Amino acid sequence: MSKDIFDIIILNGRPASGKSEVIDYLKKTPVDERIRRFHIGDLDEIDDFPMLWTWFEEDAILEKIMNRPRIHSDKEGYFLYEYLWHLLIERISMDYGKKLRDDSYHEKHTTLVEFSRGSEHGGYVEAYKHLSDEILKKAAIFYIEVSFEESLRKNRKRYNPTRPDSILEHGLPDNKLKHLYGEVDWEIFKGSDPEYIMIKEHRVPYIVLNNESDITTARDENLGRALEDHFGKLWKLRN
Repeated sequence: MSKDIFDIIILNGRPASGKSEVIDYLKKTPVDERIRRFHIGDLDEIDDFPMLWTWFEEDAILEKIMNRPRIHSDKEGYFLYEYLWHLLIERISMDYGKKLRDDSYHEKHTTLVEFSRGSEHGGYVEAYKHLSDEILKKAAIFYIEVSFEESLRKNRKRYNPTRPDSILEHGLPDNKLKHLYGEVDWEIFKGSDPEYIMIKEHRVPYIVLNNESDITTARDENLGRALEDHFGKLWKLRN
């Protein structure tokens, strides 16, 4: 396998913007084709949603079974402390650090880091402060842009109440989506440079996929062509 692959892609965007659908498409693309078209090797995901969901499950156990206080969230499912959002990012950095114990890890693997942040809980400006230098010096950012209205539409459509822990089928109540993600600080975070974002001392390349017309749900070749174009441009910026 060639080293013609990204080390780290950070995938950001509002909930239901299409992030999980992009990952699903990439995972279902044969690895040789995935490298040739998208510069993505063996995919290794680090997503903060399973971490977050574990906290909710623990709180439910504490409250309903053990008759103990909740430690992460209130009864409505909002975090008790804003710093817990940042703890999730620190966990991402920690998990990535464990992968580097294999010295040859990035010869074959592309790490795909996924998370969403709204302005209400610190936004991307605060979240990225908690990513490690090891991540930032190797990363390229892929942002999927949708309006709040489109995020709301797809969030409603994908939600499966029997599988609330599912990556592809989880969702938020309308009022919570509005509260947490009605406003996002992406434009402030990325600044005026159309190609790079300065984060700490790192000049990190980025690309934006506008998904307002929803090219991700079908996961067909329209998405494949868009990803090939965008990852190709990002590859040139990274290198």
